[in-house]
Order: sequence, then structure tokens, then C-alpha cells
Amino acid sequence: MSTDEIDVSTPAMLSFYRRLYPYKSIFNWLNHEHTPTRRFTHREFAFTLQGDVYLRYNSFATAEEMKKQVCMLNPTRFEIGPVYSARPRDKKTARPGAFVPVQRELVFDIDMTDYDPVRTCCSGADICRRCWSFISAAVRVLDNAIRDQYGYRHLLWVYSGRRGIHLWISDKEATDLTDEQRKAIVGWLSVIAPGIKEASKKLNFRGGHFTLPPSLRATLTHLSPIFVKLILEDQDCFGSTEGWETLLEYIHHAPLQATLRKLWSDDPTRSSVDKWGDIKSERRKKQGEKEFAIINAIMEDIIIQYTYPRLDAEVSKHRNHLLKAPFCIHPKTGRVCVPVDPSSIEEFDPSTVPTITQLLKELDALPVDTEESSAVHHADWEKTSLKPYVEMLDRHCMGLMEETRKVKRGAPGEKSLHRECRPQLMAPLNKI
Repeated sequence: MSTDEIDVSTPAMLSFYRRLYPYKSIFNWLNHEHTPTRRFTHREFAFTLQGDVYLRYNSFATAEEMKKQVCMLNPTRFEIGPVYSARPRDKKTARPGAFVPVQRELVFDIDMTDYDPVRTCCSGADICRRCWSFISAAVRVLDNAIRDQYGYRHLLWVYSGRRGIHLWISDKEATDLTDEQRKAIVGWLSVIAPGIKEASKKLNFRGGHFTLPPSLRATLTHLSPIFVKLILEDQDCFGSTEGWETLLEYIHHAPLQATLRKLWSDDPTRSSVDKWGDIKSERRKKQGEKEFAIINAIMEDIIIQYTYPRLDAEVSKHRNHLLKAPFCIHPKTGRVCVPVDPSSIEEFDPSTVPTITQLLKELDALPVDTEESSAVHHADWEKTSLKPYVEMLDRHCMGLMEETRKVKRGAPGEKSLHRECRPQLMAPLNKI
């Protein structure tokens, strides 16, 4: 995607922070209430300044104080960390052992570079609408898995501004998870090692059993059509010699592997669709035999290997991990890190996300209003293409605040649902 004439200069960034950054929405999202609580006042913010100067352990009493500091520092980006037992800005004066992380959203990070072993259209930092389908498939699978298996409901997906996507889970039981519980969850969900070709190993997601666990069986129903459309038809992952040789290494069935290698060597022009059809044809020949189930299992494992989400597990394991704040500007593309609706993730196009240059031009094109121009520019985003994204975050915040009100009133909320799903955390994890 083109990033020509993207202006991420110091003056442009300062204009963005003064007039467009949605501080109030970010405050509501982190705080869950209109009045400041420890969720915000004890929250760490880390700033990256011009020249790669890094400032950690910043904290604020209000959204207004946060805006004042951001505009004063004018960072190239900033990150959000955990809620600590003491205010992060008081870290140096806190007594030993009194400054520890106590709450943190459960976060996940999916990066397109982890799909380099399988995507054929781009590589490295490059991304296009075609390979974004890997991310959209990952969002669908992970969003459904987290909602169904753990009962979490307050999920915020945020485009990273370049080649990936972040997930923030704000349910109270998610924010209260210990590091060990976070490791257990990410271990359960990390089926594929990101960025690594596992062809040298026998694919087996069955934990010593012949059938897939129920969670993966349900996921496979969704991944199978994606595999056909994305891997076979669009990416044509097995079209090249290197591609189908890698595929053969995943087929740990010597007779089938030998048959396919001869067939594909004799006719190297066969497409990925043709090659997958050849495997299905060989499976049909074994109908009623034990080998049918073996080949079927191999095919299922291959579908999972090529399409299942590839997670950066280290991001999710620790409460003290920092993650880029929503609505920051990516310094390479100039694009805003905007929320994304998982229900329409397939329609999301990274190339259409507003850039800082575009947004400032939209502001410049507005008619001059003397009365309004003298006011504080706290809602200028409403007049730009940033509006639908901020409104998406505001709708998310409304759900969090309503949940908080229910808990304060003692009314049954989603917490009961989480408790019902809590046994999932105690399941034999890492068995896939």
C-alpha cells in the first residue's frame, strides 16, 4: 500500500494529539467508569520520543492531565501497561515490594510476518488486501474461541497501523488473571508456532488421540472453506516446487508421499487446487480402510497448519507487558491504529484506514468558525474520517460501563458467565 507524502513530522503529530486524539474515549475504556479509579490513575503509560528516547512509568489522575502531558512530550507513539499497586509515577519512592502489577487486560498480538512461511503474495513488512485474509481468518477463529471457551465478552480488536492486529480483553476476570493463568490460556490457544516451518516435525494436533479435541474440531469447520479460498485458490501455496515439496514433508505417510511426488514431478504445472484434489482422490481409494482415517487426519492437520492463528505468545503471558495504545500513529505508514469490527473483518481493508496527513487535510478543509475555533478542540475527530472508529470504541466502552454499574448494584452480570467458563482455565492445557 502506498505511503507517499505521509507527514509524521513533529508539528503534524502535535496537531494530531491536540485536536484529534480521543483522550476521553481512551480514559473510559481503561477506567470502566466516568470518575477516575485506580484502573486509570495507577495505570502505566510509556512514551517513545523523537530520537528513540523511552520514558516509562508515567501515570495520570485524569484524561485532561494525560492530554496535557502527551501534547507536551509529543511522542512518536505511546504504550499502555498494567495497573500497579501504586501510582507508576511514584515508583521510585514506593517501598520495596509495594510496586507490583495487579491488573492488566489480556492481550494478543497477530503479526503478518509470522505468515511469511505460507503467504506467497508479500513478505516481511509488506501487506496487501490478499494476505490480510490470513489476519481476518485469525480474528474469526480467535474471537470465537475466546468467547465460546472462556466466556469473555469485552473484546477490542485494534489494527496495528501496518501489518498486524491487537486484541485487548477487558472483562474483569481477564484483567485479574495471574501470569501463570495467562500462560495457560495462550498455551491452549497457540496451536501453531509463529513464523516457523514445522515441516521437519510430524504435524499432530490431537494430543496422542486419533481425533481432534472439540475446540479444534469446531474451528476446522470454519477453516476448511478458508483453506480452499485462501491457500489453494488465492495464494496457490503448492503451485511452486518449493511449495509442494513443503506440503509433502507434512504428509508422514510414505506410500502416499511417494505417489504424490511422482505425480507432481511428472506434471509440475498442476495448481494447488489440483494437488489437493489428488490427495482427496488417494483418500477416496482407501474408503473403508484404516488408511482412509490416517490420510483424513493428515489433511485436517495441514488445513490447521496453514490457516490457524499464529500468536506472539510472549505478548500475552505477562501482566507487565506494554502494548501500543489504540489511535496512535504508525511511524512508517502514518496510519492510525484504529478499532476493527470482528463481525465484518473480511471487509476491512488496511489501505483505507485514515492517515495523519489525510486527517489534518480534512481539518484544514473545514470552514472557519470563529466562535468554535476559540473553544477547546476536544471533538474535532467528529468532523473527520476518524469518527466511525472513535464511535466504535465508545460503543465498546458503554458495554464496559454498563457491566461496572451492574456489579455495583449487585445485579447479575456477565461475571456469572465467566465463572461458568472458569473450568476451562483448569483444563489440561498444552495438550493439542
